[in-house]
Amino acid sequence: MAPVKVTVVVASNRAADGVYEDESGPLLAEGFRSHGFDVSGPVVVHDGDEVGEALRAAVAAGADLVVTSGGTGLTTRDLTPDQTSEIVDFEVPGIAEAIRAAGLAKTPHAALSRGIAGVAGRTLIVNLAGSRGAAKDGLSVLTAKFVEHAVSQLHDGDHERKP
Repeated sequence: MAPVKVTVVVASNRAADGVYEDESGPLLAEGFRSHGFDVSGPVVVHDGDEVGEALRAAVAAGADLVVTSGGTGLTTRDLTPDQTSEIVDFEVPGIAEAIRAAGLAKTPHAALSRGIAGVAGRTLIVNLAGSRGAAKDGLSVLTAKFVEHAVSQLHDGDHERKP
């Protein structure tokens, strides 16, 4: 199987405005690269419509996996899950639950993430919170060998059979 094509999208109004440099996007991109994934990004955008545009562009470009960082909180400016919900054909709640569970082992704040995971066409989209810790937790969950299986399934691959 060809390497999984991953696009990293960072939803951060302040980083997009140049107030500070985002740290979660590069951490995710390098983490996926170190696991043999073909990575584009991070693309840093304002939360809201720009996230939706970036997600649609990644899906149209043939990304197998799009991982967002940021915009999953409770403020009125945290719109990434809402944008993602408009794009996905169906959700895969177990992925978001696994990521929150990994975060909850370290901080109760992980329960506040509204991040979702779902499929748009043949692209898996996963929302992560915007902190470095959330990026590390999400990376460890997503690189735990199920992403390759999920991508295979999205291309109608068969389940592995044990002899």
